[in-house]
Amino acid sequence: MKATTNTKGFTLVEIMIVVVIIGLLAAMAIPAFQKVRSSSQDKAVANNLRQLSTGADQYYLERGVSSVATTDLMGSNSSQYVKTFQTVANETYPAVLQQGTAITASGVAGARTVTYGN
Repeated sequence: MKATTNTKGFTLVEIMIVVVIIGLLAAMAIPAFQKVRSSSQDKAVANNLRQLSTGADQYYLERGVSSVATTDLMGSNSSQYVKTFQTVANETYPAVLQQGTAITASGVAGARTVTYGN
């Protein structure tokens, strides 16, 4: 009687090579993904700052003042200057805006700051 060997399937070495290749691809992709995510968050925060700056400028012109509380600018009714927006990276915005000064959001993703304006 002749012994038959089963040649179907993969060897342990072949499976390990595939796992290593997948690991290398993941090691290259994850930092790129984090960089894109960080850039996207910074752009969204800068857009929020731009909206605050534009609303504040309109408020200064209409009221003849040089500072405004952020809460006076933001809201959901038609008399507000800026529609309420959601934070995208747990950032915080200043409570008071001064005419002629840059606006900075701090704590973007826990570490970065984004500035808009002068």
